[in-house]
Amino acid sequence: MSLRNRIKAGVNAELPAFTIVELLVVIVVIGILAAITVVSYTGISNKASLASLTADLNSASKLLGLYNIEYDSYPTSLDGDYCPAAPQTDTRYCLKPSGNNSFTYYPNSTTSKAVDFALYVSRGNLNSRVNSTGAPTQALTKTCPYGFIVIPGSSTYGTSDFCVMKYEAKADDNDDGIGDTNRNTGYNTWPANTYPISATRKLVSTPQGYPVAYISQTTATTAASSYTNGCATGCHLITEAEWMTIAQNVLSNPVNWSTNTVGSGYIYFGHSDNIPATAIEASSNDHDDYINTDNTAGSNQKRTLTLTNGEVIWDLAGNICEWTSGQTTGGQPGVSGETSFVWKEWTAVNAPGALTVSPFPSDIELSGAGAWSVAYGVGRLLSNASDSVFRGLYRGGYWANGSSAGVLALYLNLTPATAYYTLGFRVAQ
Repeated sequence: MSLRNRIKAGVNAELPAFTIVELLVVIVVIGILAAITVVSYTGISNKASLASLTADLNSASKLLGLYNIEYDSYPTSLDGDYCPAAPQTDTRYCLKPSGNNSFTYYPNSTTSKAVDFALYVSRGNLNSRVNSTGAPTQALTKTCPYGFIVIPGSSTYGTSDFCVMKYEAKADDNDDGIGDTNRNTGYNTWPANTYPISATRKLVSTPQGYPVAYISQTTATTAASSYTNGCATGCHLITEAEWMTIAQNVLSNPVNWSTNTVGSGYIYFGHSDNIPATAIEASSNDHDDYINTDNTAGSNQKRTLTLTNGEVIWDLAGNICEWTSGQTTGGQPGVSGETSFVWKEWTAVNAPGALTVSPFPSDIELSGAGAWSVAYGVGRLLSNASDSVFRGLYRGGYWANGSSAGVLALYLNLTPATAYYTLGFRVAQ
């Protein structure tokens, strides 16, 4: 036998063939290693992309700040090369995205004087945002109009990611891009019944100014659908599904609970103790979350709630009540046999009603939520199970609602045509 044949014979004798099971094990191990490699690479790639987005935002916000110093206004528009086009054209302040990044710019005004801005930088499905008063917010899924924040969607309520006003809707009566302090005497709300929202009184979402109130659901629906500040299409009065999506999200975030544990202690429910006995303005600093409440850290009157994506929303509970687009004729949840509108705990409801979107804590898909009462800060229900009148739904609570206010508080006692000084609204997209 030749040397080559003897070697082949020896090799064949020492190395039997792999079994099918052994081959499958090898394939699975290779697959796992490949998956780990892909995930690790994707994570590193995303971190690098976010770092690039943040660097672009920091650079761009400095340029916009310098433009504002020189012209006493942020740009009201940018041209196709991201250079300021109005109120003054100046190529020294062109924004320069790096790599595959792109900018989207929303000024807080269509007038000659923009008092603020929202600037997004995007790469693929990654978005980061900055404005004149805050640090960059990363890992957002959408770009939203000025004064709006991104809300993660919910499979529970059938919603995709959407945008909503960060603050209650306010009115700009002198075309300066911020909410104004004209008000109902004694209530510090914008008197929409006396001064309706119109072409000369635009809606805005800013910390400054008193919230629009004395407005019906019918009028709020029209005003919201007519919102145009960065919202070319799709703006509307917030829906019940969108409200419950926000409520579910903030309830699931431990930072919104007094003990930093979901379902332990209470969730903050905003200005509702009637001190002062009016609606109040907000702050451009999200950490100044007890502003104007005469309360300090540790009180249940905290006015901000933080979403799981890091976005912050003001006055979702407390300050003023807010219309949603929800409506019903009969089928109200309540207590069997009741014949008038009565405040009640969610845990006391034994007639579930037939609302299109379930308002119950027990359906919010958070552990133990079915047992949450006002002691948990979620608010109460004002309803009449025997009522059969056409009603509009409103939410949250106003400055004197006390413990009845909360992100799950629901009121079913008014018709869509009713306007009241404690009733405002919020726009979504």
